[in-house]
Amino acid sequence: MSQRNENFDRRLFLRRALGVTGVAAVTFVSPRAFASSRVEVKRVRMSEEAGTTRVVFDLSGPVEHNLFTLSAPERVVIDFTNTSASDGLHVRPVALVHDIRYARRNVSNLRVVLDLKAQTNPSSFLLKPGNGSSDYRLVVDLASATADSMAPVITAAAMQSGKKLRDVLVAIDPGHGGIDPGAIGKRGTYEKHVVLDIARRLENLIKKTPGMQPYMIRRTDQYVSLRERLRMARAKQADLFISVHADASPYRYPKGSTVYVLSEHGASSESARLLAQRQNEVDRVAGVNLSDKDNLVASVLVDLAQTATREASFKLGEHLTSNINRVIRLHSRTVERAAFVVLKSPDIPSALVETAFISNPSEERQLRTPAFQQRMAGAIHQGVQDYFAKYAPPGTLLAAHSQAKEALS
Repeated sequence: MSQRNENFDRRLFLRRALGVTGVAAVTFVSPRAFASSRVEVKRVRMSEEAGTTRVVFDLSGPVEHNLFTLSAPERVVIDFTNTSASDGLHVRPVALVHDIRYARRNVSNLRVVLDLKAQTNPSSFLLKPGNGSSDYRLVVDLASATADSMAPVITAAAMQSGKKLRDVLVAIDPGHGGIDPGAIGKRGTYEKHVVLDIARRLENLIKKTPGMQPYMIRRTDQYVSLRERLRMARAKQADLFISVHADASPYRYPKGSTVYVLSEHGASSESARLLAQRQNEVDRVAGVNLSDKDNLVASVLVDLAQTATREASFKLGEHLTSNINRVIRLHSRTVERAAFVVLKSPDIPSALVETAFISNPSEERQLRTPAFQQRMAGAIHQGVQDYFAKYAPPGTLLAAHSQAKEALS
């Protein structure tokens, strides 16, 4: 079980984070529904809209797949498990894709390669039959990963503001580590190992995303205290904090993923701690020095910062759950609140992701596979992207890009 426990621009961001967002509802299929019989890829379709190339594979049933990228030349590879292709999968390439190839792999599997004209950030999800069709559909979205399309609007925004635009910084916190193994599955799977694997994959995805930079709280199997994780993220002035864990239960049957943000009780206790220690190392909240403020003023400032941060964290949690639901069934369909220590930063929107139940035999097997780890990292990455698309901090490349798009629309 996981342990649940500069500056004007930042304050502007915290106030801006109080906006309202909506999430569209789409029905997705869980990986638990993967059939044991051979699946056939019947046809492939491609389209292009708003700078994203969409590739849709029509399938005879649900399928497990692994998606990754290769460079020099740029390619996206999709490996389908226990799958064959109908004779002659023909499609006219569009936009970023200039060719599609496929071949049998390891006797029963199928590999599809999309040859690309430029680097992309791919994501995928599986849809159930619907709208009069009996086919399942694997949807692969290819968003350009180059900054070329952003350059003109970002340059204009930077010239108007007179400031150098920066990347957003995402702190990635793999839970546990070192002498703290976290939960241990029946097959001997250590939580500290699988969450580090997922975190590394998330780090690689963020590195490839223009306007974003990752910061790993731990990169190896080392112990980092909960308070130190918080301190490290604040010292780096992270814009977001994502803690990655695997859930556990005394029973075998609980399963699914849950996203947590800070509870009101956790915020209250942290507020008291911050006020008590403001003469020491913790003397700034949202860029405001608390050490020269009296108790009442300091208390009001902390409460304001915490309220904005908690609202922003909840919006982050909504985007994360929406995307994680495409990978695995949610244990809780709502964003949960808890007093986890790692969520207690007063000025960094934070969320803790319980990726799956390591105590559930089926989900323990999934947690051990590179395919599931990559899909989970991709879902978290997409949730972070969706969040920053609406709430990027002022002075960042992503905020300038969003403002320029709004001006042109």
